[in-house]
Amino acid sequence: MPTKPEHLHRLEVPVIVELGHRTMRLREVMGLLPGAIIDLHRDAEEELELLINNQVIATGTAVKVGENFGIRLTAVGSADQRAQSMSVADETPGEDDAAALAEAFLSGQDI
Repeated sequence: MPTKPEHLHRLEVPVIVELGHRTMRLREVMGLLPGAIIDLHRDAEEELELLINNQVIATGTAVKVGENFGIRLTAVGSADQRAQSMSVADETPGEDDAAALAEAFLSGQDI
């Protein structure tokens, strides 16, 4: 198997640690104020997911690193899985519809 060019190993990619997710009505999102708490319906002891290109490549637990948060990895996908996550992903179905809906809402159109 040929080795990958060294310059590819220097590329930077966005890394996301997902605490949780939920669906909210647009009305709820528009009503958010500083100090609001959003319940993520996830146990505080559950492992967090580390994502690249919206694909889980590892899991771990939250840790405090000085004054910051970090993640201690407990499971990591194979090198092939990690490399595959960096390929260009297909557009999320319905993404254009959601963008059009948000634009219409923000422009004051009746929805």
